[in-house]
Amino acid sequence: MPQQERQLQTFFSLFYFSINSGSLISTFFTPILRQDVKCFDQDSCYPLAFGVPAILMVVSIVVFIIGKSSYIIKKPQGNVVLEVSKCIGHAVAQKWRNKGVSRNHWLEHADDTYPRRLIEDIKSTLGVLFLFLPLPIFWALFDQQGSRWTFQATRMNGVIGSWILKPDQMQVINPLLILAFIPIFETGIYPLLAKCNLLIRPLQRMGVGGILAAAAFILSAIVELQLEPTYAVLPGSGQAQLRIFNAYNCPMDLMLNSEASGTVNGLSKVDLLDLRVSGTALYNASITPSQDCVDVNTPGSLLDFQVVEGQAKSVFITQEGREPVLKDISGYDTIEKSDDGYPVIRVFYNVLTEHELKFNHDGGTKSFNYDLSPESYQTDYTSAEPASFTVMLGNNSLGQVNLQLGGVYTYILNEETASTTAQLITVTSPNTMHMLWLVPQYVIMTMGEVMYSITGLEFAFTQAPVSMKSVLQSGWLLTVAFGNLVVIIIAEAKFFDSQANEFFLFAGIMLLDMALFCWMAMKYKYVETPEEDNAGANLPLEAPKSKSRNGSTSQPLNSEDKGRNGVENKSFNRDE
Repeated sequence: MPQQERQLQTFFSLFYFSINSGSLISTFFTPILRQDVKCFDQDSCYPLAFGVPAILMVVSIVVFIIGKSSYIIKKPQGNVVLEVSKCIGHAVAQKWRNKGVSRNHWLEHADDTYPRRLIEDIKSTLGVLFLFLPLPIFWALFDQQGSRWTFQATRMNGVIGSWILKPDQMQVINPLLILAFIPIFETGIYPLLAKCNLLIRPLQRMGVGGILAAAAFILSAIVELQLEPTYAVLPGSGQAQLRIFNAYNCPMDLMLNSEASGTVNGLSKVDLLDLRVSGTALYNASITPSQDCVDVNTPGSLLDFQVVEGQAKSVFITQEGREPVLKDISGYDTIEKSDDGYPVIRVFYNVLTEHELKFNHDGGTKSFNYDLSPESYQTDYTSAEPASFTVMLGNNSLGQVNLQLGGVYTYILNEETASTTAQLITVTSPNTMHMLWLVPQYVIMTMGEVMYSITGLEFAFTQAPVSMKSVLQSGWLLTVAFGNLVVIIIAEAKFFDSQANEFFLFAGIMLLDMALFCWMAMKYKYVETPEEDNAGANLPLEAPKSKSRNGSTSQPLNSEDKGRNGVENKSFNRDE
């Protein structure tokens, strides 16, 4: 098919174009169906997010079946993969049995049973599959767009005017750019480079595509380094954390285990992030009102509580009558940012009577509320939408609060007879870096995909003998599976605590992998398939056989048969 090379390139580009058209629609609308629609008394609607694509898939199958009468269907001649496996197995067995017999290639040991054409086709196929060995590393990087890069987006600010870009919607950039880049590369970049005699061969393009993937991960690591200061500080091994919240509008002097531990300012908190703990430990805390505290009885309160290794604990300073008291907050603190990037809030409070605490939003749909009781002093965590809210205790306004993406908040409230004090306290800083800073790494990765994946599909098809095209396409898909396996292995190994260092590791592995691939590509001899080879597309895998001297069947080894195939890859013609 040399005269159809241009049409073949166009076919694979259109094939990839159609795939990414569907991906573009799915990655944009599915997060909206999941997050913005509520069903079955849930704040999200996963059944709709999965159900709509499932229905569309059924429709596409029906359309595919309807058009069956217009298809040209060539019935397969046997199981190619099985036949190849049997031939290779027989060649290995014969080579082991006949150790003294020398052949130009180890596969030729199977010529007592299998036709010469099949053996030559397998030789050519193995030569290409050998080149596939470095390819899984690219997919190990590429497929992290849907995992680590999406998680990275949850730690970033997606507010664009009045619209909030969801983290998983960032994946829409890839198919969108694919649709734009395919015609740009096919009609502009590749012809321009060809005039300069650059990137003419498929393997050259694939090598550059892999290098671009490494560059994308270097960018991703740089972005991660900028994000890390905004992440929650988590207790490590042998550590615990303690946060003490003060609902009074005046400072309280703190003693921890009979040692002075500073002052907790009014309507604020103090963080003790490096308590040395092995297993569990018993602590006691006491507070004394400062001179600025008016109408507060002294001395203060004493509290015994337990801290646990690897956990964060909170204590709440509030009042009973005119006396300050310490309240032990049950459970452990959530200090990590939420998985979806939305703000998380809880309330520590002291009220005289039952109240409804409302967080009202002008639109109404984002509003939420708590029922407060004098018998309690804490609420559970609530995931809220990022917005500005007016806080109402009954009919009394307590002011405005702004909940931002990625923030973890505690709202403290203290109701007294004469007045009520309240304050929003930030436990974990909200996301400050905008999500659009991820666009450059998506652009570079998508450029790499165009040069690597589309070209790779074309290469696997054109370099395969007619009878082996399905085998090579299967091998190409297997590289994707092994790439996912590489990600799992590295993720489970946990070489680094820092995600940025892991991104740098992937980039380094990819560069080494592409160096190996380029070296292998330099030694590869392209197979030029003559036009007449297409006429044999429907030939059976096993040609007529003749009897050998030992009674077995074999295909005659003549130069005519060898020349018919026209796809012998001499770069892989060695005895192993």
